[in-house]
Amino acid sequence: MPSPATPPKDRAMRPAARTLVLLGGGHSHVAVIRAFAINPPAGTTIIVIGRDAKTPYSGMLPGLIAGHYTNAEAHIDIAVLCRFAGIRFIHDEATGLDLACQRVLCRTGAPVPYDCLSIDIGASPALRASGIGIKPIAPFLAHWEALCARALATPERLHIGVVGAGAGGVELVLALQFRLEGLLRAAGRPHDAPRFSLFGQAATILPGFAEPARRRLERILHRRSIGVFTGQPIGTAADGVLQRADGMRFALDDVIWATGGAPAPWLARSGLAQTGLALDPKGFIAVHDTLQSTSHPAVFAAGDIASVIGRPSPKSGVYAVRQGKPLAANLRRALSGQALVPFQPQRHALALIGTGDRRAIAVKGSWSAEGRWVWLWKDQIDRRFMSRYTNLPDHARADHPR
Repeated sequence: MPSPATPPKDRAMRPAARTLVLLGGGHSHVAVIRAFAINPPAGTTIIVIGRDAKTPYSGMLPGLIAGHYTNAEAHIDIAVLCRFAGIRFIHDEATGLDLACQRVLCRTGAPVPYDCLSIDIGASPALRASGIGIKPIAPFLAHWEALCARALATPERLHIGVVGAGAGGVELVLALQFRLEGLLRAAGRPHDAPRFSLFGQAATILPGFAEPARRRLERILHRRSIGVFTGQPIGTAADGVLQRADGMRFALDDVIWATGGAPAPWLARSGLAQTGLALDPKGFIAVHDTLQSTSHPAVFAAGDIASVIGRPSPKSGVYAVRQGKPLAANLRRALSGQALVPFQPQRHALALIGTGDRRAIAVKGSWSAEGRWVWLWKDQIDRRFMSRYTNLPDHARADHPR
């Protein structure tokens, strides 16, 4: 008989499980909340624990930075969504798991017991000596607004660096530049627009993308005079100076990190013991293709915090969104004691990369296209997605009289 630490793959939970806790308000979980609002699992109490009452939609984040969307348009109000679904929302942050007693340990409140737990807390920013990470988004947005005010107030031309030359970093630097150039042009100071530099460890921008898409974005970056420095990791970044591993130094007024995030530190503590939660070599939660933990059948994980063993996929909002529906289905099966069903993501997902100026590039496999029509297509897709979580009945809103 296998030990509790190594259960048979895709083992269903015991039918008696009736308290489901959703830890985190990531893209997969908002889909689960909506699915259970429409068709709640019978006899199940559902609790959502969230550090933030509102969660940003990653597809609209570059547009928010560029000034094309408002905060309200680009955020999902988790508290309102839970109220609509009849689900209890606890505004708190997890600090650990008591796996033996099946409880989530919280920073300010009492431990929350569960029969079934799903974790979708995203990745945390890796610790940096200088600058700010793109995640968590709330402090970054505050930093960004302060940086805009600084650019308008200073008579000097700022030099801003973005570290991370994947799709997220490229999209970010183009959005930042568009917004700041627009602000300074409106102030009558177009020649004072900040300089931008993009840094990447891989040999090229967009590692993992086909050559045609890379060439398109390289041309755009060159045309917009954004310096691109790839092929070297960053050695140090402190006191306004960023230094690459090869010794090349850059004096910067601000550094924004768009590199891959790290798992929450408390996960490592939960996985240290022999019977702890199974993690992959980088510290992310190891799950089967059913999104169930490889070590604890009562625990599921999705989004950036999860690592599907044997079927790795990029840690991006696109894949997190697509895990939502199969996660909801398998949580429902687990709660009723049914066998779980594997989820296999498509090999090539469509990527729509905005260039800040209400234009975008579409990429799928080796195919790519660009233009304003791609931005309009992307905008339509993003607004349609958000409408699923924002066009809710009035009674779901806290300020609506009951």
